[in-house]
Amino acid sequence: MDKIYLKKGREESLLRFHPWVFSGAVAQIVGNPSEGDLVGVFSSSGDFLAEGHYQIGSIAVRILSFSADASKASFFEDRIRSAYSLRAAAGLAGSSETTCYRLVHGEGDFLPGLIIDWYDGVAVVQAHSVGMFRAKKRIADALKAVYGDSLKAVYDKSSGTAPFKAGLELIDGYLYKAEGFSSDEAVVLEGGNKFIVNWCEGQKTGFFLDQRDNRAAVGRLAAGRNVLNLFCYTGGFSIYALAGGAQHVDSVDSSSRAMELVDRNVALNGFAPERHTSVCADAIDFLKASPDGKYDLLIVDPPAFAKHRGALSNALRAYRRLNAAAIAKAAPGSFIFTFSCSQVVDKEAFALAVFSAAAETGRQVRILDRLCQPSDHAVNIYHPEGEYLKGLLLYVE
Repeated sequence: MDKIYLKKGREESLLRFHPWVFSGAVAQIVGNPSEGDLVGVFSSSGDFLAEGHYQIGSIAVRILSFSADASKASFFEDRIRSAYSLRAAAGLAGSSETTCYRLVHGEGDFLPGLIIDWYDGVAVVQAHSVGMFRAKKRIADALKAVYGDSLKAVYDKSSGTAPFKAGLELIDGYLYKAEGFSSDEAVVLEGGNKFIVNWCEGQKTGFFLDQRDNRAAVGRLAAGRNVLNLFCYTGGFSIYALAGGAQHVDSVDSSSRAMELVDRNVALNGFAPERHTSVCADAIDFLKASPDGKYDLLIVDPPAFAKHRGALSNALRAYRRLNAAAIAKAAPGSFIFTFSCSQVVDKEAFALAVFSAAAETGRQVRILDRLCQPSDHAVNIYHPEGEYLKGLLLYVE
C-alpha cells in the first residue's frame, strides 16, 4: 500500500475523525498510487492515522477507516451490514409501509463517495469517487451477502456522478440481476403512498428519498387547502397533499417526462383527476403569473442553485427572489414549505435569504419549524458538511 505523509500539524482534522485529507495538507507521497487506490495516511512523524481512497483534486484522500481494516475482504460487507442495521433500527428496513430508503449515505455511513438507494429489492449505486467506482463489484457482492434472496438487482448509475477520468467506462448498467428479473422500474411504498420509480431514466437514483419526512409534514397540514407544488418532479409532495385531504393540487415542473410520472402516480393512488392539475412549465414563471391568494399551501423545492462556492452569491439571490414571489402570492393564513439542497448554502445563509424575501414583501411571516433530511440520510458528527438539506416551514399572515 502506498503512503501519504502529512505536513506537520495537519493531522489534527484526522485525529478528530474528519474523513477528508485536503491536497494542501500532503507533504509527501511514497509510491506511485493511481487514482482510486487504497493508501495509508501518516503524520509527519510517521504515526499511522487512517486508510482511504487516493484521488486527484482538492480532496486528496477520502478516509475509509481510522484503523487498518479497509483492505479486509469483508470491509464493504461489514459497512453495508452496519448501514442496514441503522435503517432497521430507524423503522425503515423491513417496513410494510415504506419499501424505499437510502441504504448508504456516503460519509454518514463511513463510506465516502458512495450512495446506495433501495427500491423494494433493487439497490441503485452511485459512485462519487474513482475509488468507489473501481470497487463496484465488491459493493455488489456485499449487497448480495447482506440482503440474500430479497435482492432482485443492483444497478450502477454512476455515469453522472463519478469523476470523468480516462479509462473509466462511465456507462450505467446492472451489476447483478436475480433470475427472472427484467424491469427498469418498480412501484414502491412510502408512508403507504405508492410511487413509480424508474432508476434508469429518472433523476438522481429515480426518486428524492431525502424529502420523506417533509412530505409527511405536508400531508398533515393539507386538509382543505389549495396546494401549489413547485419543482414537483414526480409529485411526491403532491401525492401526500392529496392523501392528506387537499382540496386541489397544482403540480408544476419544466420536465414533460416528470409530469407524465406525476399523472401516473396520481392515478396509481386512486385520486380523483379533478383534484389535481399537472402543469409543464417553468416553475418561477408559473408562480409569478398565478393569481394572488389562490394557494394557501405552497411547496418551494428547487434544484441546487449552487454546486460550488463560486456560485454562492448568485444562489442566495435566486433563493431570495423565489421565496419573495412565493410569500407575495400566498393567501393569508398560508403554509409555505421552502427548501435548499445546495450543500454550500448553510442553514444560516438560507434562513437569511428567506428573511430578506419576507422583508421585501412587507408581510407578517413566522417560522413554525426548521426542516432537514431524514434518518436514512445520516450525518457523520465529525463531518457536518453532510447536512445538505435545509428547509423552513413558514406561516404567512
